[in-house]
Amino acid sequence: MDAVMCQACGNRVAVVKFSPAHTSVQWTAAAVGQCAELGRNGDGPVSGCAALRRSIDNAVIAGALGLSTREEDLL
Repeated sequence: MDAVMCQACGNRVAVVKFSPAHTSVQWTAAAVGQCAELGRNGDGPVSGCAALRRSIDNAVIAGALGLSTREEDLL
């Protein structure tokens, strides 16, 4: 897993890309507590953060995050 920083809020999360469509994100408790999108509760639970998704996409485009070929990431 690689660290990716959200370009909107600066939170760092662990990310692994298995395919262009499949991304696994591990949030720390601190990052969850600081994320403005995850903190919204007016419309019910939020399944993710659009700003972080854009940051992950930008990391892939920049070549800082690639597809994983490591077997241990599949566990």
